[in-house]
Amino acid sequence: MATQFRAARFTAQEALQFHANGKPGKLEITPTKPLATQRDLSLAYSPGVAIPVKAIAQNPSDAYAYTSKGNFVAVVSNGTAILGLGNLGALASKPVMEGKAALFKRFADIDAIDLLVDTPEVEAFINSVRYLGPSFGGINLEDIKSPDCFIIEDKLKELLDIPVFHDDQHGTAIVVCAGMLNGLKVVEKDIGKVRLVCAGAGAAALACLNLLCKIGMKRENILVADIEGVVYEGRKSLMDPWKEPYARKTKARTLDEAIKGADIFLGLSAGGIVTKDMVASMAEKPLIFAMANPDPEIKPEDVHAVRSDAIIATGRSDYPNQINNVLCFPFIFRGALDVQATTINDAMKIAAVEAIAALAREEVPDQVAAAFHGERPTFGPGYIIPAPFDPRLLTHVPAAVAKAAMDSGVARSPIVDVEAYTARLKGRLDPVASWLQSTFDSVRNEPKRVDLAGGAQHHVIRAAVSYFNQGFGQPVLIGTKKIVQERFRELGVPLRHDYELIDIKASPYIDEFTDYLYARLQRRGYLRRDCERLVMNERNVFSALMVAHGYADAMVSGPTRNWTSVYGDVHRVMDQKPGRHVIGVSLAINRGRAVVIADTSIHDMPTAEQLANIATEAARAARNFGIEPRVALLAYSTFGQPRGERSDQVREAVKILDERQVDFEYDGDMAADVALNRDLMAHYPFCRLSETANVLIMPAFHAASISTKMLKELGGATIVGPIIVGLSHSVQICPFGATDADIVNMAVLAAYGAGRT
Repeated sequence: MATQFRAARFTAQEALQFHANGKPGKLEITPTKPLATQRDLSLAYSPGVAIPVKAIAQNPSDAYAYTSKGNFVAVVSNGTAILGLGNLGALASKPVMEGKAALFKRFADIDAIDLLVDTPEVEAFINSVRYLGPSFGGINLEDIKSPDCFIIEDKLKELLDIPVFHDDQHGTAIVVCAGMLNGLKVVEKDIGKVRLVCAGAGAAALACLNLLCKIGMKRENILVADIEGVVYEGRKSLMDPWKEPYARKTKARTLDEAIKGADIFLGLSAGGIVTKDMVASMAEKPLIFAMANPDPEIKPEDVHAVRSDAIIATGRSDYPNQINNVLCFPFIFRGALDVQATTINDAMKIAAVEAIAALAREEVPDQVAAAFHGERPTFGPGYIIPAPFDPRLLTHVPAAVAKAAMDSGVARSPIVDVEAYTARLKGRLDPVASWLQSTFDSVRNEPKRVDLAGGAQHHVIRAAVSYFNQGFGQPVLIGTKKIVQERFRELGVPLRHDYELIDIKASPYIDEFTDYLYARLQRRGYLRRDCERLVMNERNVFSALMVAHGYADAMVSGPTRNWTSVYGDVHRVMDQKPGRHVIGVSLAINRGRAVVIADTSIHDMPTAEQLANIATEAARAARNFGIEPRVALLAYSTFGQPRGERSDQVREAVKILDERQVDFEYDGDMAADVALNRDLMAHYPFCRLSETANVLIMPAFHAASISTKMLKELGGATIVGPIIVGLSHSVQICPFGATDADIVNMAVLAAYGAGRT
């Protein structure tokens, strides 16, 4: 299976806007303890803070118990080798380092912060990091030029008793080795016998070669070529102590000469340096790892044009077999931190290699398969390395790394109960983030036409451009054509032929849509001219009719209208899906915790039966989000105290669910704090929920609306939705005032058909 992905595209302005929106940058610091009262402050700072200070002074290892050290990583750079952009200075590297820190949090729940050391001097850099070392549980070095990076890493590992890891070197090496082991398994070749040619002799390339030798490749079977040509015995130009071990006795002087008959090509150099003729000259069933970014040494389509037996991997997301460091660095640090490792040694790196490689040989879960939209990848030429968003990485790799640390004697806090540790790792997973990513990937693989009602609005136009640029499909803008064209000019955005503009009043669908709407509404007091007026004047009605008639796949509206008004227009055209119930669900995501809230849009004062229906639909939605539902039916009361009319309805809903024998955990009535707090829930040992609730059924719409808005504004939660589920066609409505980014996200959910699953 060799699915080709569409690359996400974006404009420079979109990238700048992403980093500038809200709080500038991608990081913030949030206290983990309450600081609301004077007592809280006294415990957090003076005088209470003196107690852990004294404890740490007596026993330094207590820093892991009383501070954030054990889950805190510094991402450190001097900006001398930023991405492929070169030496742009420490400050220019900050967006990259913030991004790296964000990935640590997203993939492994590790708190990380960027440290920029504004000096190219090696000794000064070493001393800066050395003296800041006690703050952190680990150091991730990033974007430092070669050979400085070798010297810096080696010295810091000597000086510090915490893991020091240069990801450009070792992260790349680990993922390359994992992919290469699997590639060799597919082509049935022995790592100890194959011949490899490497283009590039920088930090990443040499780290790859060093680790390959540690897992069984013979150094004498490796030829290296750099900008001077082949690295051979006796060469004087551009040689250094790190490159010297790969100087071979050979007559080959060019990459063209070296690659003939090779089993493996490893490229960490420059785009386009490998030709089809070179590939054709390689051995039977070659492995080609063309890792240059953004353009590989040779594109996969060019390889396949001359070799049907080749396996190819690149660093790009739009081709199969992406070699991406994110498969490694969050997880190797997770394992190292969890055992308080003093270093990341070769045994831990090899354990990571083997764990990543083994994962690609296992059956792929639904969350990952969704990214391939219907084609479940299986181990083979097109799938030799796990997808970067595979949620299993967090349970497989850290556990293997932690075990290797313990076995090799560098773990200060060995794990006693491995099963409990694996369970804790699963608890760090963000299922919603994984679901959203798989959803986005799925839409890119099967792009959709999405109606964007309100096409004359600036933020809707920006959303349309972004939707197209990210590879999600074709945006259809509903609005007066002349006005929409003028808005494009005002924004300075080119009006591409890929965007469809539909002027309602000039549409050829008016008669067809009017007939359809009149047939639906004639017994609700509507005359045909009323329906014609709705079709010609109400963009949301028109857009819904486009979807109902199959002229568009999905619809998004709402950023300039009241949510209820928009839904009223849509409801004129569409009904609920047979056997389903239309509700609105919202996802509240805060500090790694995701909770589904319902009904956040449709039912005002639901009856007991409606509450039971809402609970069933919300549980279904939670499973679609990757969350195994534990449903709490909320009230101001907890299990009958105090009594009230709304609480009675909630308790009756629980009885209805009992009669239906549904397949998810549920209970109620209960207050929100009981549902969400393990200690409070423990006061009710008869409670049916096995853990705190992750699906909250509100007793009324007003409670749902108020709570989600308060969570967003006061609690800093990210709220996704309301997402409409249960409707006959794919429609999503943005909240009033939604930004262009919000509109794009809802458009993708609509395109995916989140409400119809």
